[in-house]
Amino acid sequence: MGCAPNASHSPVFLLLGLSKTRVPHSFLFLLFLIIYLTTIMGNVTLVLLISRDSRLQSPMYYLLRGLSVIDMGLSTVILPQLLSHLVSHHPAIPAARCLAQFFFFYVFGVTDTLIIAVMALDRYVAICDPLHYASVMNRQLCARLLAFSWVVSILHTMLHVGLLLPLSWGQDDRGNVNLPHFFCDHRPLLRASCSDTHSNELAIFLEGGFLMLGPCSLIVLSYVRIGITILRLPSAAGRRRAVSTCGSHLTMVGFFYGTIIWVYFQPPSQNSQDQDMVASVMYTAITPLANPFVYSLRNKDVKGALRRLLVQRVDS
Repeated sequence: MGCAPNASHSPVFLLLGLSKTRVPHSFLFLLFLIIYLTTIMGNVTLVLLISRDSRLQSPMYYLLRGLSVIDMGLSTVILPQLLSHLVSHHPAIPAARCLAQFFFFYVFGVTDTLIIAVMALDRYVAICDPLHYASVMNRQLCARLLAFSWVVSILHTMLHVGLLLPLSWGQDDRGNVNLPHFFCDHRPLLRASCSDTHSNELAIFLEGGFLMLGPCSLIVLSYVRIGITILRLPSAAGRRRAVSTCGSHLTMVGFFYGTIIWVYFQPPSQNSQDQDMVASVMYTAITPLANPFVYSLRNKDVKGALRRLLVQRVDS
């Protein structure tokens, strides 16, 4: 195996993560096609409901609409290419497209984690300081927090793309770079490099860890304070209502943050490629699929808005 020059010399990457699976590719194609179409339909429906219904104009739904847009972007960056490779005998991707996929995957993924943390702050203000909720979590603040999340995620991604560009890549006999994964993810790219990747690993643990520590701390502190407030509520009905408003968000926090920490913040020697791929499927395919249903099926306002929209369509 030779060592190719850096990515600017355009090696070809082969995404071989699903090539050795015993599951028929036709079944995987159908499965991921259903997941992708359902993800797009679910999130588009949620965006339209929040945009059209006057009862869904609170800051929580404004943030949820932004989360749905990001989830659609995250799925679109990964799944269409995966579907094309499942019907191809040569799952190749040029270096420029591979780095572009990595860039947009990181931007959408990091923005997702930051907005989930902002939603925890929203729940904190709503439950712990309800009298000032409308004035504190106003539309302007939410827009600024969303913009800040995008800026931070883009700067974070540019750092890691810049660290990838100088690397050389281990080539096979045909001059291709083999990636044992189904998309251009960070860990598989580092494993495929024959350069010293200590600076890349250090950036993941230090800069990436710091970036994760902030949102995680915000979520934990918010829910500790929320828990204390709920325990002090005098009525059981009030406690149930407060818990129900947080249940959907907590479900997705555990799901999304858990898989990301599993993949990116274990020592490389303890990460198996198969485990990484399973976890990657969870946060690139299953989480964007689950978000609109978790937030809508447990939410009376969203279900009411959907019923009103369907009644309007039937009457028209």
